[in-house]
Amino acid sequence: MNKTIRRASVFTLLLVLALLVRATWVQFYEGRALAEDKDNRRNAIEQYAYPLGNIIVGGDAVTGSARTSGGDLKYKRTYTDGSLYSAVTGFSSQVFGATQLEGVYQQLLDGTDNRLKNPLDTVTGKRSDPGDVITTIDPDVQKAAYKALGDKKGAAVAIDPGTGKILGVVSTPSYDPSVLSAGDSEAWNKLTKDAEKPMTNRALRQPLPPGSTFKLVVAAAALEDGLYSSVDEKTDSENPYTLPGTTTVLANESKSAPCENATIRVALQYSCNNVFAKMAVDLGQDKVKEMAEKFGFNDTSQDVPVRAYTSVYPSDMDKSSTALTGIGQFDVTATPLQMAMVSAAIANGGKLVSPHMVSQISDANGDVLENYDDDTESKEIVGSSTAEQLQSAMRTVVEEGTGTNARIDGATVGGKTGTAQHGENNSKTPYAWFTSYAKSDSSDKEVAVAVVVEQSDAARSEVSGNGLAAPVAEAMMRAALDG
Repeated sequence: MNKTIRRASVFTLLLVLALLVRATWVQFYEGRALAEDKDNRRNAIEQYAYPLGNIIVGGDAVTGSARTSGGDLKYKRTYTDGSLYSAVTGFSSQVFGATQLEGVYQQLLDGTDNRLKNPLDTVTGKRSDPGDVITTIDPDVQKAAYKALGDKKGAAVAIDPGTGKILGVVSTPSYDPSVLSAGDSEAWNKLTKDAEKPMTNRALRQPLPPGSTFKLVVAAAALEDGLYSSVDEKTDSENPYTLPGTTTVLANESKSAPCENATIRVALQYSCNNVFAKMAVDLGQDKVKEMAEKFGFNDTSQDVPVRAYTSVYPSDMDKSSTALTGIGQFDVTATPLQMAMVSAAIANGGKLVSPHMVSQISDANGDVLENYDDDTESKEIVGSSTAEQLQSAMRTVVEEGTGTNARIDGATVGGKTGTAQHGENNSKTPYAWFTSYAKSDSSDKEVAVAVVVEQSDAARSEVSGNGLAAPVAEAMMRAALDG
């Protein structure tokens, strides 16, 4: 073979080898990357080529799948009582994606989760039958919250303190996820441009100033630190109280309330700002922050399993700002989930069981793939003595103080009201808060709740935690104890 032919042969062989390498690369690497690309339309078509698994509430599916009449969408997601459960389920759409539990468990619900595959499916690549998500939501509690919130803008969360099960998650105004299932762009634009933000999950994902409900955290810090030995020891709290380093006088809601040097019990009963602002300064921001973080503030990975937005206790403040944090103002923010966790820990003897709204996930045969009820963690937030004292003081709030609208016959109820100012120079309508716990006098049932009402048709002067939020909490607690 002459030299020229030999070189041409070698060059041709190298070209063939290069083509083989490139083909292999495209087939096994780029092909997989393209297949897994979230913008690959074929993935969405494949996902909705079969019925999806379901999200279960109280033993019944609140989701479904319906055959379509045309196009590349063979099945679309359907919802039962969609507006009632949207803060739990979220939506699943071929066009707009998936949110909340629909998003967290998307692969389980569409049958692509590897845990659903048997050995033969793994070899053949056959799509598995989808699994189901069994929630902890109590339909009676959910309905009670939704009805009680009505046309108010707000949110509510209920937790079983002993198990961490989330019994209710409601956000209003709500929306029906069914309108998004088929990819209706007009419905999407209307919802996303709505000034009331109906698709925002206010219960888990909108932290707001918690106002006086945060006084429970400050009281817990004072008792655990030993600043005060009991809720019935008089505090060192002048009234009126001038914020340190300023000439600003911090007023109390009621000028006639016995807030000067009031005990923690009386200060919670009348929601004395001077007591808790001074208490926060006496403790110092680091100790208040430490207690807040024990309850869950500043946790950037709070999954229930939907990721909740972080509730914040700030750092690097001067004393006047620290004083304002003592009454849940300045840069303190909290979700209703977070404030429900505060009451849950207090009600549970000082121990916080990790909150979760999914009990189990199962395959198509009903076999449990994971049991989250057996996988909860419990951590001590405060000692049992502190918890018992705070429970007692919270009972005084409901029985004799600012939270009387939360009373329930046949149950022991404790709570704390809150009215949080916001807007420039507090110009906007205050947020009305209420957080509480209830224990049945005739059974072992118990519940902790938190409610925030952002806006209602009430006059500004009538906005209060007891007037707006406590009745919602009462309805939820009653439903949980009666169920």
